Amino acid sequence: MSDMTQTVLPEYDAARLDRFLRVLLPEAGLRHRRRLCEDGRVLVNGIVRGPSFKVRPGQDVELMDHDSGAQNHDVRIVGRCDGFAAVFKPHGMHSAVIAGREDGTVEAMLPDLFPAENPVLLNRLDGPTSGIVLVALNRDARLQYERAQEAGELRKYYYARVQGRMMQSTVVRDRLDMANRKKTRLTDDVDPDSARWTEVEPIECGMEADSTLVRCLIRRGARHQIRAHLSGTGHPIVGDVLYGGPEASRLFLHHYFVEGPGFSFVVDDDFS
Repeated sequence: MSDMTQTVLPEYDAARLDRFLRVLLPEAGLRHRRRLCEDGRVLVNGIVRGPSFKVRPGQDVELMDHDSGAQNHDVRIVGRCDGFAAVFKPHGMHSAVIAGREDGTVEAMLPDLFPAENPVLLNRLDGPTSGIVLVALNRDARLQYERAQEAGELRKYYYARVQGRMMQSTVVRDRLDMANRKKTRLTDDVDPDSARWTEVEPIECGMEADSTLVRCLIRRGARHQIRAHLSGTGHPIVGDVLYGGPEASRLFLHHYFVEGPGFSFVVDDDFS
């Protein structure tokens, strides 16, 4: 058992998971411990659990990839094209540098991945989401991306495994309310900007589980857009406890293909 795994002792019976994590991370604040849970980096008996989960004696609590070096080996360059590059981000890792923490993020690794250039991170994925993050290798590429993003000319494809059996394709048009920093809420209004809609196409239904593999297309995107939109259809993503999905070993959301003016990149998923 590694030093980042701890068996729950009787005195911690029914303790919240984010509070129990003090045993593993005695110097970390509650906000940081809660974020680790929300990012899918804390497992109880091999299953991702949310911060409010009540632990029981005998359960094993594991903190995934506390040492960022293990994750860093999974980050790799997917391809390069005309001033752009694509980098694979594993699930459970942040895309961008966050306040008070620079290590263990894709953005912090860019100077080592592209030592002869001035790389700039162009998009972000949620910590629990795997897949492509785009990088501009020069100023012209960054400006080209920003223009394409504003014009809705980008096409970003994701795979997701959702709860239940989705039998028909749909387009989710609900406008998003992102005032709550933790969770994005659907409104009753249709978003007038079609670049912020989510197109969903079922691919296959799981034979052994009540789930469906779907393909999602977004053009501009907002924080938690796909997660909130899929939850709004009654089919939350497997592993997405924040949006009502069933608990699982990870969040089953993967950004596998992106294309825009002058570039396209693809990377295989690891769960479909």
